[in-house]
Amino acid sequence: MDKTYFRVPLNTWKVAESGSKVMDKKQFSYGGQAVLEGVMMRGQHQATVAVRDPSGEIAYKHFPLDVQKRARWERLPLIRGVVLLWDTLNLGTRALNFSAGVVSGEQEAFSKKTSIGAMLVALAFAVGLFFVTPLLLASLSGYLGASLLLREILEGGVRLALVVGYVVLVGRIPEIQRVFGYHGAEHKTVNAYEAGSPLTVASVRHCSLIHPRCGTSFLVVVVVISFGVFLLLGGLPLWVRVLSRVVLVPLIAAGAYELLRLLATHYHRPWVRVLAAPALFFQKLTTREPDDLMIATAIAALRPVLAADGVVVQEKPRDDPMLAVSA
Repeated sequence: MDKTYFRVPLNTWKVAESGSKVMDKKQFSYGGQAVLEGVMMRGQHQATVAVRDPSGEIAYKHFPLDVQKRARWERLPLIRGVVLLWDTLNLGTRALNFSAGVVSGEQEAFSKKTSIGAMLVALAFAVGLFFVTPLLLASLSGYLGASLLLREILEGGVRLALVVGYVVLVGRIPEIQRVFGYHGAEHKTVNAYEAGSPLTVASVRHCSLIHPRCGTSFLVVVVVISFGVFLLLGGLPLWVRVLSRVVLVPLIAAGAYELLRLLATHYHRPWVRVLAAPALFFQKLTTREPDDLMIATAIAALRPVLAADGVVVQEKPRDDPMLAVSA
């Protein structure tokens, strides 16, 4: 299960006497996703995947990021959400591919072409299941005399039920339960870093499983926004409404990103916390309390990302067996 943070780029740097860059009050919002037996973390200049191989050691893969290219579209509301979503899916698929290769003992589980094909198939499946299917099911109520508003409420309810049901069902798979554990480790590690706590297993272990930029909350926001958008189109013919459930998905996702970005920026305000509470509650479905090895793996993924951005953090313990690196 791919759960991704959506970053809020608030970059303010100060320069230490040594020449290294240290985070000031405003800081870049780091995030990532859980993968098979590991975690990917993403910063400004680099994304790093840390995965436990069958022997228990950590294998790494680093993806350099184009800061200037990202800066150009990050200034464009809505457009940046569409670009970021595609970029996140692309990088996330590559990270999952690497993790599958490490877990299976192969160099790469799938070729680049196969990975892109799988991502497109997954997108088509998601749009069909979570957008088109609720529309078709709710449209049947029209034949029973349901009003337009009731029909749209039913569609939104079916959509939310499908999302929650899907997550609950896949969450029963043992391998996915471990992914959810790594998802929890990812949240705890980022929460520890943002709180200024040491990046050690003992310190990270006590941090919250919940984070306001989690991709699970993004899915909930998408469902909420889609209800309002599709309600405006409720009087159109069925074939037009079916088409809208496909072509408007990127726009709805972009709107969800902008709203989540706004909520994360003002999350320190009490009324924002109340407003965001329902979306944050759903994170309990996609996170599990991680064990110490999971936490250590998440820390190992974040450290190289911070180093690539020139962020000074506490040096890792050299004798920590949980951070053993595979050759």
